[in-house]
Parts: sequence; C-alpha cells; structure tokens
Amino acid sequence: MIADDAVVDLARSLRAEAARTNERRALVLAGDREQGYDALEDVLDALAVPITRTTLVGPEDRLRCEQLPQSHAGELLGTTRDVVVLDAHGELRPDALGKLVGTVDGGGLLLLLTPSLEDWPDRRDGFDDSLAVPPFSLSDVTGRFRRRLAETLRDHRGIGIVDLEDGVVDDGLTEPAPRRDAEDEAPDPPPSRRFPTVAYEACLTADQADAVAAFEALFDAPAAVVLEADRGRGKSSAAGLAAGAFAAEGEDVLVTAPAARNAREAFDRAGELCETLDCADVVEPRRIETTTGGRMRYREPTAAIERLADADVVIVDEAAALPVSVLQDLLAAERIAFATTVHGYEGAGRGFSVRFRDRLAESDHAVTERVLAEPIRYAAGDPLEVWAFRALLLDARPPVTQLVADADPDSVAYRRLEPEALLADEHLLREAFGLLVLAHYRTEPSDLARLLDAPNLEARALTHGGRIVSVALLAHEGDLPPAQRAMMYEGGRIRGNMLPDVLTSQLRDERAGEPAGIRVVRIATHHAVRSRGLGSRLLEEIREEYGDDVDWLGTGFGATPGLLEFWRANGYSAVHVSTTRNDASGEYSSLLLSPTSEDGRELHDRHAARLVRRFAALCTDVLDDLEPDVARAVMRSVPDDAAPVLGLTDHEWRIVAGAAYGPGLFDVDPGPFRELVVRSLVEHPEDVALTDREERLLVARVLQGHDWEAVADRFGYPSTGQCMRALGDALVPLVDRYGSETARKDRERFTDD
Repeated sequence: MIADDAVVDLARSLRAEAARTNERRALVLAGDREQGYDALEDVLDALAVPITRTTLVGPEDRLRCEQLPQSHAGELLGTTRDVVVLDAHGELRPDALGKLVGTVDGGGLLLLLTPSLEDWPDRRDGFDDSLAVPPFSLSDVTGRFRRRLAETLRDHRGIGIVDLEDGVVDDGLTEPAPRRDAEDEAPDPPPSRRFPTVAYEACLTADQADAVAAFEALFDAPAAVVLEADRGRGKSSAAGLAAGAFAAEGEDVLVTAPAARNAREAFDRAGELCETLDCADVVEPRRIETTTGGRMRYREPTAAIERLADADVVIVDEAAALPVSVLQDLLAAERIAFATTVHGYEGAGRGFSVRFRDRLAESDHAVTERVLAEPIRYAAGDPLEVWAFRALLLDARPPVTQLVADADPDSVAYRRLEPEALLADEHLLREAFGLLVLAHYRTEPSDLARLLDAPNLEARALTHGGRIVSVALLAHEGDLPPAQRAMMYEGGRIRGNMLPDVLTSQLRDERAGEPAGIRVVRIATHHAVRSRGLGSRLLEEIREEYGDDVDWLGTGFGATPGLLEFWRANGYSAVHVSTTRNDASGEYSSLLLSPTSEDGRELHDRHAARLVRRFAALCTDVLDDLEPDVARAVMRSVPDDAAPVLGLTDHEWRIVAGAAYGPGLFDVDPGPFRELVVRSLVEHPEDVALTDREERLLVARVLQGHDWEAVADRFGYPSTGQCMRALGDALVPLVDRYGSETARKDRERFTDD
C-alpha cells in the first residue's frame, strides 16, 4: 500500500508546476474508494486551498467544502475553482467530466477518484444503467468509453496517476521550460474608438480587446458580429463589456443564450463596467439599468425572438448550442452579435459554423468576425485542455473537404461502424463523431459514450476512399413485452424507446410498442457534398439491411419544411406533431414512420389517419403558432389515402361555395372549410393550382383561426377586405376539385353570365 506522504508530495509537485506555468494538472487516485478519500484529505490539508475554492463532485458530502452531485455539475459553469474533485466510483457521467475540466483555473488541480484503471472498464455503474434500455439489460452495456478514457489518462502529459495499492504509476510532471511573464499592462485601446476607454482597460488580452472593438460595428445597421473561441478565452466577458458600453450609451441590449447561466459572465462584466462609469442604476443577475436610460436584459431564446423589435442591440451567447432555425429567427434583429464556443464542454453542435454561416452571409447584415485564440484563465497549450479535447472528442471534425469533394452515390461504400472498430481507429472515430455533431444542435460527451457502449445503438456510414461522408446513428425500439407496454400505457417510461413511448403514452395506443423498429436518431452528410443524394443513399442501404428484420423505420426531429420534405422523399410519413415547443430548439417536433411489414403498416396507417383527423383542431388550439409552411409540409408528408373523407352536408357545401363564388362568409361556419383545406393539403392534387401564399393563407386563417387583420398584415394584403377576397379566390379551385353536385349548382348560379 502506498504511503500517504508520497501522494501528498506528488500533489504538491503538480500544484507547484501548475502555478509556475499558469497551466492545470490532474491527479488520479485509482483503487479502493475509502483509501482514496483518506489520501485526498491529506492532500487537501497539505495544499491549503481555501474551502471556497474547492469543490467535491460526488454522491456524498465527504469533505469540508462545496459538494455537488454529478447531475448538478452544470451549476459550476461560468465559475472557477483551484481544486475540483470528481468521485467516479459510483458512476462517471461524461458530461459532468467535460464541464468540470473547464471549471479548473490556471494553477489548479483536477483530482479524480476512480476504481483501478485496469478494472474500471469492466465495472458497471450508474451511468451504464442509463444505457441499459429495454429489451437490453445492464450486462449488455460495454465499457469501451472508460477503457479509452483510462488509456488517455495514461498517455497524456500533465496527469499524475497513483495506484493506491502499488504506488505512483506516472508522476505527470512535465518539467516545462520557464515561461516569460505576461505583461501587466492592459492592452492598448484602439486609437479610433466609440466605446469608453475603460471598456478596453478591463480586457485581459489583446485578443479580448480586439473582440470588444469588433462590437463597435453594431453602431451601424444592419450589422452582425460573430465571435468564436474555445472555452477560457474571455468571449463572454468581451460580449459583456460591449453590452455594458451600449447600455451606458442609453441603448437597449437584449441578451439570450440556451440558459440563463450561460449569460452570467456577460452580465457580471457589464455590471462592473457600468459601475466604473458611474452610470449603474440597477445591477441584477439578469437585468441592468443605467442612469442614461439604457438597459441590458436576459430572455430565453423563444421569448427573445418575440421581443426583437423592442431592442436596439441583440447579443446571443453560446450560439452554437442553439438550433439553426432559432438563429435564423434571431437574425431578424438589425444589430446582432453571436458569441459562440467552438468546442463546447456542455455540448455544442456545428450547425452554427456549417449551416447558419451560409444564411448569415446571404442576409443584409454587414458581418464582422473575430476569433479569440489566447487563453485567459490558463496558459496556451494547457495539458488538461489538450487531454479533455482528445478524451471527450470536443474537437472532433469530419474529413477535410479535399478528401471527399468528389463523393457521390456511385463512389461510396456502405459500412457498419462497429464500436470495437471505432475504438481501434482514432481517425475513424473522430470522423464519425464529428459528423454526428453536425447532425444535432447539441452533442455532448455522453453521446460519445453511447456510441461506444449503448447496446441499443448502432452506427452506419457511407465512405469515399475510406473517409466517412455520411453517417447515421440508429436505435432499436419496440418489440416490448405486454407488461412493459401496459406500464407505458399507464404512465410509466421506458428508456430508449421514443417512438413507442409517445404513441403509447400520449396517443393512447397500447399496441404501439409491440412492433419492432429502427429509429434514425441522427443522420448527417459532410457539408461539402450535400444535395448529392448521399443521405438518401444511406437511408436506402439501412432499409435494405434492416427491412426484413423489423416492422418499421422511424425518426423524430424539430420540424422544418426542408427536413419534412427530405424524409417524405425517402418514404417516411408524419404520424405525430408535438403539442409544445422544445425548450432548447424552439421547434415543434414531428415523428415519422416508414413501414417495412404488415404490422408496421397497420401502426403507420392508424396513426397517420389519426393525425389528419385531429390536425385542424390542433391548429386552432395548441398549434396556432405553428409556421404555416411547417403545417403544409406535415400534411403533405402524410399519404394520400390518409386524407379525410369529406362529410359535408348540402348546406355546408352551400356555405363553402358561397364564400368562394358568392357573397357567403367564412366566419359564419369555419368547420366545413377546415375539412376541405386539410383534404387538399394531404392530397395536394395537381389540378388544384394554389400558390404558396394562398396555401399559407388557408392555414393561418382557416386552420389556425388567426383574425383577418393579423393575417392580412402577415401576408402583405393591403386591407382585410382584400385578404377576405383572396381567401375566397383560394377556395375556388378546392370547390371545383372536391365540391358536390350542390356545390357545383351554386357555383353555376354565381358564375352564370
């Protein structure tokens, strides 16, 4: 058994080296948990770190310092500590590990309490239990993620490892050459500037001062600023200093981010600046008001979109963690800045850098871009940052464009991405995970663990010259026994079975969990070769592989017209639209199915028909703010045979025909009009020639019941009267196509010369 003084001496040496270089170090105490805590207490006593600068993240309050469970590790974002201890014996949540690494300050230590590194991959913990989704059990979960994690701990510099039984395995000391002391003076402010000089004097690096200066572009409109950086570079502080300067000028600054905590640093810096300028009136965590009449306030993304018109300047922090559709809506602001983390500890997709950048370039905004490379909280080349990037694949990227630029459906090969193959080939793993990051607005380190260890997940890819150009993550769902289906029907949850769960618990179909299916969790194609049919080719290969073994293929996503059309073209049909917006994406989710057996066909057909039957009622209630183009795309994705049978009476046809051809009014009885519009949207017959504007009008007024004035304003009609006449004109081809004999007689009556 190792002597406690050897552990203490190593911890002192690591801390001293970290302080001398302004880097961070890690110390792994591997072995028996109680021995680890005994050694840990000796280490903390010897280091004499203030209690307020120390945090234990684990299940028990074992130390005289702040303690949090791993599930609350996000509370530390935006804060720093000298020492962070992570107890990984009971479980290791990859997301918590990523967040905690970013919390350790320059000169600080990350202490990991782990089982023996040799035994760790073979143990099963609380996180593994979350991966054991029915019909799989805990014994089906593998330990590949922890095997890879242990290997990176052994391989990387700056990480000391102690086996509590056998002694020091690696002292982790790097013995770096002395660093030149950083300049004590603040960076020089730009000679020609509009922000107060003190805003620049508050900057800690020339990078940060340059970033603050970039925000001066927002004095003009339309303008946009894009600020990109890895964590620890002072991006949020720069945004806060600029926001404070605008508020001091009397401007109204609206700040949004995925969560309020993401904007904490910006508000802190803005408040300090306003106090320095002696113009602070109210300084609160989410609100600042100045004596000049300016203010800075935080709103959640969906609420911020609704308040853009009230703001002079809009600042979006952690923009990469927001869906492209939300970023697009925010772009309606004439003066807007996007601050974004390039490689996020808490999960950030590259939708911003790959997809949204194109839309920003097409906008009317004059775009100013800055990249912050110089770290503030620790020195460049910090070993702990390098390790975290590799261990959690925070910087995973698809292949470089030159290697895949010629890819097309005829040049690619379909392959299984077996977890062991991914583990053995770092380049393959980085390419696959890098593309999966592109497929979702938020990808977290836990997704890497799921890819490697979850028994219900599989990955498939298309390769071009051995490089991955398209990838899909697939989940086995359904095939649940009667007891589990009954539990879902009665309100219980079955992990990892999203489609059966929604269809059973929300739509009250106890049989929904019986057929077996494959859900496409994510699918992504390299941005350089999109729109060449590669995504469709991958879906064809998946259908060919699994079609005989399951009853359905399915998917679910935040509904947009483009995505719905892509899936419709590949044989998937909408069976459900969520009744609330996703808190993070701001979108309504849609579930789609593509049957591959008779049982799958029955499941699909009954839910497609039910969606069509309830759609009009949903639109006038919980979906009254659904984008008309999304509503059109949802109904268009449903097969024609799910279209409702029109049951209009003769009297109702007279009302509809009167509104189309004569003096009748839609307002007196909207019901029959709704049946007619839904039927036309589902069938979309070629002989009904409606413009996009006319279809949007039918959705907004007939299905969603928005008042005439609002509809006229939204679609650009000069008056409500002209909007009413346009609705009548849009109804004409519908009456011509679907009208009964009674309707045709009324039409002839009004059109007879």
